[in-house]
Amino acid sequence: MKDYYSTLGVSKGANQEEIKKAFRKLAHQHHPDKEGGDEAKFKEINEAYQTLSDQTKREQYDHFGKVGDQSGGGFAWEDFSRQGGVNFDMGDLSGVFGDLFGMGRRSGGRSRAQQGNDITMEVTLDFRDAVFGTKKGVSLYKQVVCKVCGGSQAQPGTSITTCTHCGGRGEVGVVKQTIFGSVQALTPCTHCKGNGKHIEKPCKECRGNGVAKAEERLDVTIPAGINNGETLRIKGQGEAGNNGGPYGDLYITIRVKGDKRFRREEYDLHVDLPIRFTQSALGDTVTIETLDGTLDVKIPPGTQSGTAFRFANLGVPYLHKKGRGEFFITVTITTPSHLSRKQRELLEQLKKEQL
Repeated sequence: MKDYYSTLGVSKGANQEEIKKAFRKLAHQHHPDKEGGDEAKFKEINEAYQTLSDQTKREQYDHFGKVGDQSGGGFAWEDFSRQGGVNFDMGDLSGVFGDLFGMGRRSGGRSRAQQGNDITMEVTLDFRDAVFGTKKGVSLYKQVVCKVCGGSQAQPGTSITTCTHCGGRGEVGVVKQTIFGSVQALTPCTHCKGNGKHIEKPCKECRGNGVAKAEERLDVTIPAGINNGETLRIKGQGEAGNNGGPYGDLYITIRVKGDKRFRREEYDLHVDLPIRFTQSALGDTVTIETLDGTLDVKIPPGTQSGTAFRFANLGVPYLHKKGRGEFFITVTITTPSHLSRKQRELLEQLKKEQL
């Protein structure tokens, strides 16, 4: 009894997707028209798959160890089309034959336009520029449409005609011999490289590619409120595509320098305000710097260390919408490390008063 599960390398409980995946992998590996292929092994793999991929045949095999009459074992084309014989699923093997013969995939005529590569880069901003937004100039050395031929691939003033070998289709038909007989396949035209056109004189600047490397400078608008680690996407500022394909995109990751005065948390700003003991006990008005200028902060008598004062709309602007975060001032009380004689006497007197 042939062990079809072992042939495909799957368990008896394997689902249809696992069976199909195993079959395709082994078919690629052992196809007789492939270097190192094994026709006998390929037949075994196909026989196992045709049984296990069919629910009715699989149930018969699991119960009786065989399916119908399997005495033939031939591998002729007629066996695949004969009613009641093995139904060879060409859809399952389209990937295999596409790789080997060019079947299953048409090039679609001329060489397809390909979108250009994306570009990624980093830009470093000062703290204030990230808060309020700015414009930043960046230099990119990238693939662009040739400035001499405009992407036509031809030297200016020379002719571009239809390729006579493929009639402008970009592909030609070839006949390949396979285990199934002669197979008609389409391959890119070697004379025009799939472009469907004949170029009299290729552009000297880009060597007939239509694209070339060049340095370009771009002014990037940085929106207000952007934060460290966030990324901007600028459409169409990546590299030029091949065969007239569109440009890719530019992705800029923002790095923001720290600030000694301000600490940012999302869209809120935080600052620490050191004050003396006398200011906290008696109260005072202190001038503090914000990103919008100076601010007079009234310290009430008896303010404790760690007390926070909140001011609306003095934080970071919200990204891509109206409004701003809040501005927090946290009080810390400082203790003098050196006292004059007079200061010591006054504190001693205060100490006695508190008793």
